[in-house]
Amino acid sequence: MNKDRSAYRQVFKATSLFGGVQVFQILIAAIRSKVIAVLLGPYGMGISGLLNTSLNVISQLTGAGLDRSAVKDVSAAFGIHNEERIAEVLGVLRRLVWFTGFLGAILTLILSPWLSVWAFDTDEFTLAFAWIAAAILIKQLAYGNLVVLQALRKLKSLAKANLMGSAVGLVIVIPLYYIFRIDAIAPAIFISFLMTFLFSRYYANQVALQPKKVTTSQAFSKGKDMIQLGVVMSVSSLLVALGLFLTQLFVSNVGGVYEVGFYNAGIVIINSYVGMIFNAMSTDYYPRLAAIANDIVKIRETVLHQAYIAVLLITPIIILFIIFAEIVVLLLYSKEFLPVVGFLLWAILGTIFKAVSFSMGYIFIAKGDSKIFIKNAVVFNSLLLGFNIAGYYYGGLVGLGISFLVYYIVHLILVGIITKVAYNFYFPKSFYGIFLVCLVFCLLAFSLTFVDNSVYKVIGFVVIVLISGGFSLFLLNQKMDLMEIIKNFINKKRD
Repeated sequence: MNKDRSAYRQVFKATSLFGGVQVFQILIAAIRSKVIAVLLGPYGMGISGLLNTSLNVISQLTGAGLDRSAVKDVSAAFGIHNEERIAEVLGVLRRLVWFTGFLGAILTLILSPWLSVWAFDTDEFTLAFAWIAAAILIKQLAYGNLVVLQALRKLKSLAKANLMGSAVGLVIVIPLYYIFRIDAIAPAIFISFLMTFLFSRYYANQVALQPKKVTTSQAFSKGKDMIQLGVVMSVSSLLVALGLFLTQLFVSNVGGVYEVGFYNAGIVIINSYVGMIFNAMSTDYYPRLAAIANDIVKIRETVLHQAYIAVLLITPIIILFIIFAEIVVLLLYSKEFLPVVGFLLWAILGTIFKAVSFSMGYIFIAKGDSKIFIKNAVVFNSLLLGFNIAGYYYGGLVGLGISFLVYYIVHLILVGIITKVAYNFYFPKSFYGIFLVCLVFCLLAFSLTFVDNSVYKVIGFVVIVLISGGFSLFLLNQKMDLMEIIKNFINKKRD
């Protein structure tokens, strides 16, 4: 097997593993969303969205970005097989996540009355934010465990920890929603993170190479670089969370909490269901890229493989979501949420541009280029917030979908320019040809949604699905002999 085919298979294998996990997590998330939609309605969805966004903002503000910066340090040591350095980094990480977790929890607990007023214009949710404070601590500790599994490439254990935590958490919170309704939202968030922590700790403890014991002062001394990079990365994540929070506040003030519920439902579909490809890829992709961060030739190859697989996998998903958008909303939520369909049809087109810019964007993180990374974060998140405000003001939920699409087109162009100037990164011309063909497929499917004749529409959708699916399968098979992988998998199951 040649080197190029092996590399494509590695990307596909990791994507398939975590893609399978994502499917189960999507099912779990879908059931949770369905329960909230049926029992609590758009109002409950809006409350859930604001609480989760508040949690993310505070976590990013106090968490020092350790969930990503530590992956870089451990992956670098893992790449040169330096076990002593790995153990030291893991020890530093474990001490720091406790410190940052408590910091976030205490800050949230102190500010809970004001957070309730800022988010909901009432102090009735003060207790809810006390639950969020506890969730922040548990979330940080859970991420510390997950980083160990991710950086050391214990992908199966990582998959099991995520899957079991989500499944058990769901079983526990559904009765709570049924009994306590809106009052159960905050405790349910805490319980979900608690289950992830318990299972991630179990699998992290099974790793042969255990963290080295360090004091708090040693952790801050030896983890200085990790903290510096993490703070930069957390600023970026904070800006993302803050941008979403401000968008939700703007929508809430202009359109009401119900509109926030619609928007949040749409974002969940885009980021969780369609975005499963990105979540699946990043788990293995980031550590691999971090291990070769100083070799631009290898970076070009790795990013190309990732973007190639991403585009070919996301295209059929986009087309199917465009075709079945209304059915998806009805299955995941209820008839009350049908206004979100207009948002989805536009926003989902942006994900094909995101598939490419996502692959390139990890170069900044892998290289630890703090200056470029933080400048990009400020500019890009400011653009997104501006697009979202303008989009909703002039076009409501559909306008938000259009702003999502426009943003990722601009994002792809700018990231392409920046990576070329800063690192001499570029894709071969053949990749752009494949991307253009996939984009045309998506646009044709989107255009058919405006056709009134149902017969022509159905025929058009069937043709596009068959051609685009065949196109993706053909190229995937060409790059990594997909048929051989499938045959080996079937034979393995038989044995």
